[in-house]
Amino acid sequence: MRVRVVDLGLVDPIRSQSVYHAVGYTFRSDTLPTILLVSPTTPYVSIGFHQDAEREVDLDYCRSVGLPVIRREVGGGAVYLDQHQVFTQWIFPRALVPLRLEERFAWYVRPFVETYRRWGIEATWRPINDVHVRGRKIGGTGAASIGEAEILVGSLMLDFDTRQMARVLKVASEKMRDKVFESLEEYMTTMHRELGTLPDRDAVVETYLECCAAALGAEIEFGTLTPEEEAMAAELDERFASEEWLYQKGGLRQSGIKIHADVHLHEAALKVPGGLIRVIVRTHRGRIDDISISGDFTLLPALGLAAIEQAVRGLALRREELTARVRDVYRALGLQSPGVSPDDFAAAILRAVESMR
Repeated sequence: MRVRVVDLGLVDPIRSQSVYHAVGYTFRSDTLPTILLVSPTTPYVSIGFHQDAEREVDLDYCRSVGLPVIRREVGGGAVYLDQHQVFTQWIFPRALVPLRLEERFAWYVRPFVETYRRWGIEATWRPINDVHVRGRKIGGTGAASIGEAEILVGSLMLDFDTRQMARVLKVASEKMRDKVFESLEEYMTTMHRELGTLPDRDAVVETYLECCAAALGAEIEFGTLTPEEEAMAAELDERFASEEWLYQKGGLRQSGIKIHADVHLHEAALKVPGGLIRVIVRTHRGRIDDISISGDFTLLPALGLAAIEQAVRGLALRREELTARVRDVYRALGLQSPGVSPDDFAAAILRAVESMR
């Protein structure tokens, strides 16, 4: 099999998104399976096709620092992107792409895994569409059908700015933003972090293409975009830059913030007779991994709140179990909380994660 590789290097942020759509829209029966490689010249934020920009991204902040926000036609969540990621976009005919989605991602992810391993990084495929290194995410992938083509997208994570990622997201409080940053630091990694130095882009790309050729059993042919693809990309540049395209309301919104497939952050507030309970909870594989409880209620002695937080860590998201554990803390410490009961704390936690149930 022959595969065309088009390495565009550094391009304008909008073009880094429009180009693979353009190849998809112009794909014909005689178009070679194509691998695009591209990085943006300057940082930007990309949102998924089904997302609501105003609810997912802090648009005022992005404007204030000159960060474009660009909607793509592939699903997934909002993400901060810059030149330290190499986007790898496969545009292939349907006949060559596995039908089942899990098999499709396994097929696409294999060269990523092999590339990282050749660089001494212990990467593995984490079904359905992530790459992990010892439990930390080093890359996710996405898929779409555009025109006559099947498209798979992902990136080689040379480095990633977790602080900026946490800053561009729309969250309910600065405390939640701090938790997003802490969770990204704990559950994400990059080549820079694993190797202790930022690798050379061209060297990583060379390894990746060798791994692609081996995985696909393909002959790599370096090429350029056709005039038709260039024209379509220019047309899509205008669409992706328009406010009408950005602000269209998607039909889906993912509640909470996904750190990776197993880790989610959620925040909620619950009004009870004794005041307001605010909860930020991080879950790992369906259990409470970290939690912060605050609010305007009264709890004596004050150290009881930290004890409640500690007591529920590791628990599954079941109301009876949560209530029983908090009640144990009340009894052990003689806690008093007028108008707030152990069941109220359980209810507040479950409200924060209810979208996952």
